[in-house]
Amino acid sequence: MLPALLAIARNYVPYITLPISIVIGIIGYNLEGLISDKFTPTKKMSIEEERLERKLKEMENNDLTESLKSKSFVPKTIFDRKINP
Repeated sequence: MLPALLAIARNYVPYITLPISIVIGIIGYNLEGLISDKFTPTKKMSIEEERLERKLKEMENNDLTESLKSKSFVPKTIFDRKINP
C-alpha cells in the first residue's frame, strides 16, 4: 500500500506543492505587512543631485592652476616626445 501511495504522490507533486507554497506565501506576505514599518521617509535630494553637489564642492576646493604649474604635458627630453613614423 505504501509503495502505491508514494507512486501517486510522486506523480502529483506539482499539484500538491503549488497550493501549499501559495498558502505559505500569503501567510509570509501578511506577516511582513504586520511587522514592517509602513512609513519610509523620502530623500530631500536625489542621488544624482547629491553627486553633482559633491563634485561642485570638490572643484571649488581644488587649485585649478596647479595642473599648469607642474607642466607634466611638456616632455623633459626629445626622447619623451611621441613622433609618428
